[in-house]
Amino acid sequence: ASAVKELIENAIDAGATKINLIVKDGGRTLIQVIDNGSGMSAIDARMSFERHATSKISSADDLFKLQTKGFRGEALASVAAIAHVCMKTKLHDAELGTEINIEGSKIVSQNPTSCANGTSISVKNLFFNVPARRNFLGKDTTEYQKILEEFLRIALVHFEVEFTFHHNGDEIYFLPTVKMLRQRIIGIYGKKLHENLVPVNEETDIVKISGFVTKPDSDRASQDRCFLFVNNRFFKDRYFNHAVMAAYEGLIAGGKYPPYFLYF
Repeated sequence: ASAVKELIENAIDAGATKINLIVKDGGRTLIQVIDNGSGMSAIDARMSFERHATSKISSADDLFKLQTKGFRGEALASVAAIAHVCMKTKLHDAELGTEINIEGSKIVSQNPTSCANGTSISVKNLFFNVPARRNFLGKDTTEYQKILEEFLRIALVHFEVEFTFHHNGDEIYFLPTVKMLRQRIIGIYGKKLHENLVPVNEETDIVKISGFVTKPDSDRASQDRCFLFVNNRFFKDRYFNHAVMAAYEGLIAGGKYPPYFLYF
């Protein structure tokens, strides 16, 4: 799930408008992320797997106004150290792209290749060289559920991006580009939630809060539809969750949770 999160966030930072996530066996066998983002040159593609390397900072001033999801090199270096990784990437104005194959941090090959604009990264045989760590992976269904959670957390923020998610050959989600958050929420959770969404829009000197809460009769036994985001990043916090639950006091039964999607 961590690898999926990093790869999708890199695609978003690359300006992708279409992202396709393909997973097999809960990610144990294959994780592939295909995007139509900016792509990389041959040199940048090679450097992106170096530790402490990033294409996301061009000057020291950028450190004080970070707008990206993270440092591309750190994620790719970590993933490449414990898996078989194949990257195909091409700049939009280039005739040919670059294909790099890495196994356990060792570059097996790097060659020019014909490929689509953007970047495709395949991660196969996770922890092939760290069997002890591989044994700590959960069952495929458990790992799949964690991947799905990460996928939805990102999709609920970037509704301007088209997302597709396949697992073991089955299409789990196709989320087309939409203009409003409400449409993305309905695209994920179905039209039944549409009538129960209550908009939230508050602004003070220190914070702006927007998004949706739901009517009390939408309550559920689990917290799987309770989302908090700050600066377009998901976060968990008992204090904020308690604040939301306190607002519903007397309206819902104990042990029930109303779906909410709040953006700070």
